[in-house]
Amino acid sequence: MIILGPNARSLMMVRLLLRVTAIGEGAMGLAFLLVPNLPALILFGQRLDSALPENIGRFVGAALVALGVACWRAAEDVESRATSGLILAVLIYDVIAAILLAYAYLGPGLAGMGLWVGLISHLVLAIWCVASLRYGRLATTGK
Repeated sequence: MIILGPNARSLMMVRLLLRVTAIGEGAMGLAFLLVPNLPALILFGQRLDSALPENIGRFVGAALVALGVACWRAAEDVESRATSGLILAVLIYDVIAAILLAYAYLGPGLAGMGLWVGLISHLVLAIWCVASLRYGRLATTGK
C-alpha cells in the first residue's frame, strides 16, 4: 500500500475534480450538441420547441465540450496558475448553473427528472472548487 502525504492527496483531489468536471460537462455538452432536446427534457421536463432554442442548446453544448477539454488537459498540470484560473472559472460556472437550475424550478416551475441531480452536482462541485482553490493558495503561500 502506498501512503501519500497531505500534499500528494490534495493534488490527487484537484486532479480528480478536473477529471470529474471534464467527463460530466463534456458528456452533457455532447448531448446538447447532438440531441439538444434530450438534455432539455431531462433537466427541465420540456422539449426545445423551435429551431432557435435548439441552436442555442447546441452553442451551450459547444461551450461545455470546450470546458470539458480544458479541464481534462489541466488535470495534468494541477499546480499551475492557469489551472487555478480554470478552477475559479469552473467555480463561477457551477454557482451560476446551480442558481439557474433553482430559478428554473422556483420561477417558471420547470423540472425534469435530472434537475435536482444537476443542481446538487453543481453545488458539490462548487464546494470542491473552493476547497481546491484554498489548497492552491495555501500551497503557494506555505501556510
